[in-house]
This record gives sequence, C-alpha cells and structure tokens, in this order.
Amino acid sequence: MFWVAPPDESCESSHVSSIRLFILGSLAQRGPMHGHGLLQLAKEEHIDEWADFAPSAVYGAIKRLAADGLIEEFRVERQGNYPERLVYRISGTGEVTLHELRQQGLTEIVIRPDPLDLALARLDPDRLDDLPALVEERLGRLRDTYSASRGHLVDIRKYLTVAESWAMSHQLSRWKSEVEWHEELLAALPEIIADEKSRKESH
Repeated sequence: MFWVAPPDESCESSHVSSIRLFILGSLAQRGPMHGHGLLQLAKEEHIDEWADFAPSAVYGAIKRLAADGLIEEFRVERQGNYPERLVYRISGTGEVTLHELRQQGLTEIVIRPDPLDLALARLDPDRLDDLPALVEERLGRLRDTYSASRGHLVDIRKYLTVAESWAMSHQLSRWKSEVEWHEELLAALPEIIADEKSRKESH
C-alpha cells in the first residue's frame, strides 16, 4: 500500500500507531515492564531520531493502551526507596493489535508533503533575490543534521541489533537524499529566478 498524506491531515494517527508499536513490541520482546523502564528504553534507543514520537510521550500512551485493554497490570514493583511502580504486560488483545501494527508498518509507505514545495511553487516575485540565501541556509542545516546523525549511528552501532541498525540507517538515508536534492535545487536557482522574473514582467 502506498499512501501520501495530504498536507492538511493530522499526523496523530501515525504517531499513535508508532508509539503503540514501540510499547507493545517492547513488552512482547522483553516481557513485563513498568513505565519508567519503557521510558528509559526509548531514551537508550534514541527513539526520537528514527520514529515520530519522543520518549516523554510514553507515559501518556501507556494510560491509553491500558484503557483500551491492550496492556494489563501485572504486578506492583518497588526497589529501595523508589516509589512503587506498576508493571504492565501485553494482553491477548494487545498481541492481536501488535500483529496488525507490525503488518501495517511493514507494508504501508508514508510520504508527507514538505511545506517547501508549495512555497517554492508560490514564490514572492518581489523577493526572488533572497531565495539563494534561504536555500543555502536550509541546505546548511540539513548537512549538519545528516552529519550528526551519521556520526551518532557510527557511535552506537555496536549496541544495536542488525534490524535496529537498518531502521536507523533508513532515516539517515532520507537526510542524505534531502541534502542531495537541495544541492540540485541550489544549482537550479538561477534558472528558477530568471523564469519567475520573466513571468512577472510578462504580467
């Protein structure tokens, strides 16, 4: 299935599916865990760098999953002077949902429109000379992000499974593709600007 999200559609459904897949998948693979354990796992895996949610969203998602019957209370755990923590496990319904989420994640292709594209198609005819600097600045930020992400992946690769390494490299390949496209755009700007100015004069 190939799906292109329309510009005005909320990304909430994708976000919810991703965080549910993370929590249910983690409980299925690692066994019962409490919220803090899931939060720490999300941080250790730098989940915000290759998924569409931040570790801080885990606690709220746990409550929603419990309310939906996808996870259930397993036991109460207390270590030392720390407060009691409720340990959750995946439910039978959660197992079914996890299978569906895995299938969805492996088969759907989601490409979200970039606001840049519409802005590029609707340029301000009175500010065309500002365009090269704006694209240069954008390209610089993309290069910095790509470089930092590549270095980070090299640093942590030894801690990742083969599948996790591929998952993170997927996002890295997207940053690389963005850098290359913006480099081509920058080279094409003289032609773009000349065309925009000629159309302005013709009107």
